[in-house]
Amino acid sequence: AYCYHGQTLLASDKCGEAIRSLQESEKFFAKAEALCKEYGETKGPGTTAKPSGHLFFRKLGSLIKNTLEKCQRENGFIYFQKVPAEAPQLELKANYGLVEPIPFEFPALNAHWTPETLAAFDLTKRPKDDTAKPKPDDEVKPLKEPDIKPQKDSGCQIS
Repeated sequence: AYCYHGQTLLASDKCGEAIRSLQESEKFFAKAEALCKEYGETKGPGTTAKPSGHLFFRKLGSLIKNTLEKCQRENGFIYFQKVPAEAPQLELKANYGLVEPIPFEFPALNAHWTPETLAAFDLTKRPKDDTAKPKPDDEVKPLKEPDIKPQKDSGCQIS
């Protein structure tokens, strides 16, 4: 998140904050990489997944490094902004691209559903002969298959 936030800050000409955000991203990436390598070396049942070898993880490391180098280079040539001591705060609530949820409300009861109508659905008052006995399946008799000999003359031609 810090990596992509740093790219957004660079695009809005806040290069100093972008550098700090990318440095924070680099720190968290190194911590995640150490945990992934430890997880990959763990013995036990199950698949031997190696998260540090996944494409996303490998691409993220080079993306962080390249974007940080770009920010430092541009800050030295163009912006000359100070790098803050603390990392910028991430906006945890997205304000674009998401739809607000509509709260669910139960619909109003119809006038036809009265206590008398609901009482009519009492399953204990059902008829006793309602249980249908399953019919025993008829025994399937084997059929004799005809002896089919392959024919050479089928009428098909390949032209």
